[in-house]
Amino acid sequence: MAISPYAEGGERTNPVKRIRWATQRVTGKKGVQKRKSIFNRNAARRSGDDKKRESNGTDADFVKAGQDDADADAAAEAASGAPGRTIYFNIPLPDSARDEDGRPLQHFKRNKIRTAKYTPISFVPKNLWFQFHNIANVYFLFIIILCFFSIFGSQNPGLNAVPLIVIVVVTAVKDGIEDWRRTVLDNQLNNAPVHRLVDWNNVNTAEEQINLWRRFKKATTHLILDAWRALNSRKERKQGKAKGSADRALDDAPDADDYDARRMSALTARLDEEERGVEMTPVPSPTPGQQHSGGKEYMSNGDMVEELANTAAQPGDLTQKLEVPMDTKPGDAPKFKRFYGSLIDPTKEAPERGRFKRDYWKNVQVGDFVRLYNEEEIPADIIVLSTSDTDGACYVETKNLDGETNLKVRNALHTGVKVKRARDCERTAFTLESEPPHANLYAYSGVVRWDQRDPKHPDEPPKQMAEPVSINNMLLRGCTLRNTEWIVGIVAFTGEESKIMLNSGITPSKRARISKELNWDVIYNFCILFIMCLVAAVVEGVTWGKGNESLNFFEFGSYGGSPGLNGFITFWAAIILFQNLVPISLYISLEIIRTAQAFFIYSDTYMYYEKIDYPCTPKSWNISDDLGQIEYIFSDKTGTLTQNVMEYKKCTINGLPYGEAYTEALAGMQKRQGIDTEVEGKRAREQIAIDRVTMIEGIRKMHDNPYLRDEELTFVAPNFIADLGGESGAAQREACEQFMLALALCHTVITERTPGDPPKIEFKAQSPDEAALVATARDVGFTVMGRSSDGGIIVDYLGEEREYTVLNTLEFNSARKRMSAVIRMPDGKIILYCKGADSVIYSRLRKGEQAELRRQTAEHLEMFAREGLRTLCIAQRELGEEEYRVWNVEHDIAAAAVQDREEKLDAVSDAIERDLTLIGGTAIEDRLQDGVPDAIQLLAQAGIKLWVLTGDKVETAINIGFSCNLLDNDMDLIVLKVDDEDLGQAEHEVEKQLAVFGKTGSDEELKAAKKNHEPPAPTHALVIDGDTLKLVLDDRLRQKFLLLCKECKAVLCCRVSPAQKAAVVQMVKSGLDVMTLSIGDGANDVAMIQEADVGVGIAGEEGRQAVMSSDYAIGQFRFLTRLMLVHGRWSYRRMSETIANFFYKNIVWTFALFWYQIYTNMDCSYAFDYTYILLYNLAFTSLPVIFMGILDQDVDDKVSLAVPQLYRRGIERLEWTQTKFWTYMIDGLYQSVICFYFTYLVFSPATFNTGDGRTVSDYKRMGVYIANPAVTVVNVYLLLNTYRWDWFMVLITSISILLVWFWTGVYTAFTAGFTFYEAAPQVYGTLSFWCTALLTVILCLMPRFAAKAFQKIYYPRDVDIVREQVRQGKFDYLKNADPANISGPAPERADSMSSSDMSKPSESRKPGHGQGMSDDMRPMYPPSVAQTATTHNAHSQNGSDGTDYTGHRSSLDGHFPPAYNFNDAGGLASHSAVTPTITIGDDLEAADTRPSMDRPRPSFDRLRSSMDRTRPSFEASRDFTSAAYLARVESSQSRGEGSGASRRHEVSAEDML
Repeated sequence: MAISPYAEGGERTNPVKRIRWATQRVTGKKGVQKRKSIFNRNAARRSGDDKKRESNGTDADFVKAGQDDADADAAAEAASGAPGRTIYFNIPLPDSARDEDGRPLQHFKRNKIRTAKYTPISFVPKNLWFQFHNIANVYFLFIIILCFFSIFGSQNPGLNAVPLIVIVVVTAVKDGIEDWRRTVLDNQLNNAPVHRLVDWNNVNTAEEQINLWRRFKKATTHLILDAWRALNSRKERKQGKAKGSADRALDDAPDADDYDARRMSALTARLDEEERGVEMTPVPSPTPGQQHSGGKEYMSNGDMVEELANTAAQPGDLTQKLEVPMDTKPGDAPKFKRFYGSLIDPTKEAPERGRFKRDYWKNVQVGDFVRLYNEEEIPADIIVLSTSDTDGACYVETKNLDGETNLKVRNALHTGVKVKRARDCERTAFTLESEPPHANLYAYSGVVRWDQRDPKHPDEPPKQMAEPVSINNMLLRGCTLRNTEWIVGIVAFTGEESKIMLNSGITPSKRARISKELNWDVIYNFCILFIMCLVAAVVEGVTWGKGNESLNFFEFGSYGGSPGLNGFITFWAAIILFQNLVPISLYISLEIIRTAQAFFIYSDTYMYYEKIDYPCTPKSWNISDDLGQIEYIFSDKTGTLTQNVMEYKKCTINGLPYGEAYTEALAGMQKRQGIDTEVEGKRAREQIAIDRVTMIEGIRKMHDNPYLRDEELTFVAPNFIADLGGESGAAQREACEQFMLALALCHTVITERTPGDPPKIEFKAQSPDEAALVATARDVGFTVMGRSSDGGIIVDYLGEEREYTVLNTLEFNSARKRMSAVIRMPDGKIILYCKGADSVIYSRLRKGEQAELRRQTAEHLEMFAREGLRTLCIAQRELGEEEYRVWNVEHDIAAAAVQDREEKLDAVSDAIERDLTLIGGTAIEDRLQDGVPDAIQLLAQAGIKLWVLTGDKVETAINIGFSCNLLDNDMDLIVLKVDDEDLGQAEHEVEKQLAVFGKTGSDEELKAAKKNHEPPAPTHALVIDGDTLKLVLDDRLRQKFLLLCKECKAVLCCRVSPAQKAAVVQMVKSGLDVMTLSIGDGANDVAMIQEADVGVGIAGEEGRQAVMSSDYAIGQFRFLTRLMLVHGRWSYRRMSETIANFFYKNIVWTFALFWYQIYTNMDCSYAFDYTYILLYNLAFTSLPVIFMGILDQDVDDKVSLAVPQLYRRGIERLEWTQTKFWTYMIDGLYQSVICFYFTYLVFSPATFNTGDGRTVSDYKRMGVYIANPAVTVVNVYLLLNTYRWDWFMVLITSISILLVWFWTGVYTAFTAGFTFYEAAPQVYGTLSFWCTALLTVILCLMPRFAAKAFQKIYYPRDVDIVREQVRQGKFDYLKNADPANISGPAPERADSMSSSDMSKPSESRKPGHGQGMSDDMRPMYPPSVAQTATTHNAHSQNGSDGTDYTGHRSSLDGHFPPAYNFNDAGGLASHSAVTPTITIGDDLEAADTRPSMDRPRPSFDRLRSSMDRTRPSFEASRDFTSAAYLARVESSQSRGEGSGASRRHEVSAEDML
């Protein structure tokens, strides 16, 4: 960059100078260079419109090749050292960018994306490939092939193929439906409209060729579309529905080219007129109501120099004017000019053929110019050249990326602000040196280089110039442009190389855990089958080899002709005979069951989110049973746990607290104290409603604020309005006014006006916190009206309109944790307002001042934080003119730096943000989604561990942890933070924390951890940031870190990238061998959703990106409890029982056949009629086991939610075990012996004749003796294993039993049965058959019945006890309960109580202190005698969190003494000098007397006295607001103390005791 020398100017402006270009404001401009006439431009445009665009798509299979590092600029290289990319604009590709054959070295991905797994062409082969990964399907295919050889004894090979064909087709249809939904979404994105520059040569992609495969696909697509259109037009002609010209004019859409030409012409003409200085109709800007003033251009040393109203850190025009006011008089301050150059080559003539034309996203290419309009979605990763806003700012909504609806500000390049029209794009000549694609959403590095020419001296050599490009100049694919009329940008990354797609990953193919384990059980059955077939082959071969046997006389030879070959043939014939040992019907049935379960989940009205009309939507139908085995849940925060809606609730001003709120965190603390939160919450909300009315009346009385909307008021504090009116004195009134004025001035919000009388004013901000602060200032009478023409802020100050000039804005970032605004007040003073994290502000306060105010404010902020509110401190400082002038010069130099700009700006900003004066603090509630605390509590009671993985800062995550009851004050907080990326230091910290739990991180401890599924004791919580997480995920530390996390009740990972989220999920999933579930709502959650065993997407109002890649989509987080605890548990238990019973029933049938082979020399003859073989799995036993998997319930949904501990069996995976598998196999083996040998014993004495002399000795009639009782036994056995015996289940079982008798009677009544003819009347007419059937059924079922009775009586499981209690009526209170609001059983009704209900005292068990009075009148007891979790309280929830741990506070008093103690006089005295002493009233002497029960108390004092004490680790944390910590860091960064913004004053827990 070039900075022009100082120059005098005759016009004074008051610019807004910001650190980041994103929110700069500069003055308008007047054009001095004459343009071509509008006539010539329009003529050129019309001629260009006649030319048709030719598609130049990049091959999807192209892979980006490496390139020579022609320019070794660090900004163009990725951190990994991988070669970057150089993109050329209107510059021919140099030789260094071509290979030896002259072809371009660089190839870029197409912008067309595909998240679907299949295409129409690849669906059949790819789906078959996936399906035949299932070993059972391969086996069945092999059996079908064998059946086609008649030598193996198969009677109907075509019929044998039907089951496999059915299962393959059903599975393919299901997979196709799932993938079709993804394909539809892909097509919607790929064919979304965008305006890109056409009829212009993009040298980066112009030489790329479309390969034959893509040409074939395009031709096929065109052929299909043409055929479809022709068919439709033919139908229309046949119907004769010809429309008149008027109708067609109304119905037909306008031609796209005409629309584009009109739109482009209007915009281009308006831009031309604005440059010529002709006043046009006002154009809406991101700040409605803002006016634009003119600027100046002039020549300096041959260069075109324009005065700008901002610093180098802000985007604007080609040059800038910097001004440092010396006093209040205009014109006294010196002015600066800055020359940035321009990407437009002034010596180049534009052909004016290019135009912005409406096109599809899929046609956007790297190196394209695109123009985006307001409300349009970003089609690729785009670098902004210019915007409709005069300061180069544009505003994007990133809800598809991170779920946040607040606007982010992005900024144009300084050098690109003149690139607005198509002809401007044609006249540019520059290169973009970019880093390679990577997945980090928050980082980008690049450099724009160009040759700056002097239009007055075109023959002079050009000056090489460069401008750095950062993430603040980039719009990411998936975001949406807001509050900006248009932007022009260049495409840097497309398609699969865009950041959102790099974070998405490949859509995985997930299989249920039971399905994976099922393969092993199938292998075991294969082994059994192999043994059976081998025995048959050996016996048959040996028998044929003996000779002199009966078969030599009765058989006409063998197929093989030799014993060995006979045995070989018998082996394969036995495989066909015993094929049901590996049941293909199992897989068909499992598909049916899972489809039905998915339908039930979709149809559950209690998971229907009416607000957005969205039910729970299963997107993967085959993993519903995994929902019942989840042990770890990984959740995003923003948009998942929270609504991302900030509400200003409380504040402290000049040592006085204001505001009333009843937060979720406060309710959680009251539950831990045994307080009835329903009663207390109702009372608090009623009081807040009364106070709200009082406050609004006070506001209207003091100042009739026209911009106040009563229903939007969140700050309820009638005493604040009273003090603002002067009730507490002039000093407090002035403090309140200064506080609200600071909120109205220190921000970067955008003002939006909705027309009306008066207009409705709303605010759009980068952070919802900031919008809440400015909105509250508006509500109480300090309304930000907008920006003035010179960048000032216009504020309605209690009805008086005032203008404040913003000189500089030092914006917030995660390192600074603060933002500041330098304001010139109407009286000429320069005031710096600073707001930020409490510890940061306290460390920058002026030494030796405001001691009492700081102590009181710190105490208030701690109380706010412990209520779960997000706290900020507000401070100010008055600057002298000379001090500001000197600092501003340093700031401008730092802002102009090309390298390390951010670090230099942070250092300069830190220098001025010192010696501050404290004004007060704010407290904002990040509103949770409805039911989140109760849902988390319910999941915890079920034994499920919840980890929060968020990109937010640590303080925010901790506050949300308190709000949703994930954290509480009983926990020690472990904060892992390593500043210098030192792996050794990180290892030391992890080992030190592991030593607290007596662990070293050994392999033996990991093995023990895998077997231990108990929830950890609620004593510790762990918080880690992204930088440290990167270190601990190293192979050296991964295992130790995992074991440390397993010991913590809650884990919060903050500032983590999408890839880190996935890495954490993978670490837990594979390291502990547990089932995991990830839930999120943004594109940054896609990676962890795909990595987890089950991925759940929140289909909320923010974004649907996560839903596209999820397995289940729900509308709210609270629905997760029902999805898992009800449907998940049911599905897992049903599936486990179904599979076990399937194996059992096939063992009974197959081994009955095998026992028969013993007496036939293993010649593979059938013991039954062949129709029995076909119908056994198809009809006789299929329905009961299928409906068991679909409808069976051990307890209903209400009881499942009321007793979440029932879910623990799924976590421990006890429903489906190898022990259960082999138990059912042995049971089936035993029953097959009974079924066959009871019949054998009947026939062995040779009693073949019936009473009428007919014989039943042939094998088919003997088969009736075996088959009918076997079918009866199997169906009754299934009924015994079914929990729910309703009329439908009994009916299905009865029908299945009777069906075998019915079929036997009907089939044998016709001669089609051949030798089976008349078998039914012959067999059923014998007494032996009925006696055999009765004894067979009884003896088969007796062991199972006896075992189940013994187990339920002497060793009952949890569900057996609960079922008994249901029968006893102990859960009758749930009959009329709403399943959506069940959180646990009634305390007096059930033994397994949830903590939410245990904390609701009944009338006979209420605490005795002050029960008959309101909380306002209740006496204040010191913590040493108050009823808390550490004192005796029989009704607290100790031990109700799923563990046996009850010593929540056993060692707390020894480590952290209470703030109060009784002195010898019997009064209260402070015990610790570090912990702020809590006094009663305003007089310190009040602590010497016991409080009176008759004196009402302010709500803050009541809350403060009843608040749980804080763990030392929380006070030691820099990220948790603690009065003790703030006292330690106070003024540490003031003059003479601190050395920079990064310096921290560490405080250990020991220091505070």
